[in-house]
Amino acid sequence: MNKIEHIGIAVNNLSRSVPHYELLLNTSCYKTEIVDSEQVKTAFFKTGENKVELLEATDDDCAIARFLEKKGEGIHHIAFAVDNILEEMERLKSLGFVLLNDVPKKGADNKMVCFIHPKSTNGVLIELCQEIKWV
Repeated sequence: MNKIEHIGIAVNNLSRSVPHYELLLNTSCYKTEIVDSEQVKTAFFKTGENKVELLEATDDDCAIARFLEKKGEGIHHIAFAVDNILEEMERLKSLGFVLLNDVPKKGADNKMVCFIHPKSTNGVLIELCQEIKWV
């Protein structure tokens, strides 16, 4: 794993949260996007080399909606950038980590992603992210 790619924060409402985080982080939201595979709408902020992703549920039965129902707004996951997501998934599986998906899927911000079950990581949902390179 190369670095923390972003920290994901679940929110009830992006239209209220984006201006709040723009003030807090003293920067503008640089991108919003709907991620159909996760049933979320996202908003991204850059602070130096770091990124923050806000996530709003687009369906009442998606993971973010369930998270918000159970825990309320707050940190949802930490994402790590990797060079080769398939190799990293195999490495982690061989070490006994439980992955939430068998193959990477298209995520937000031009990334292929895979999640590691929090039961494998001391209660923290971890996301692996690999930049999609267009040739």
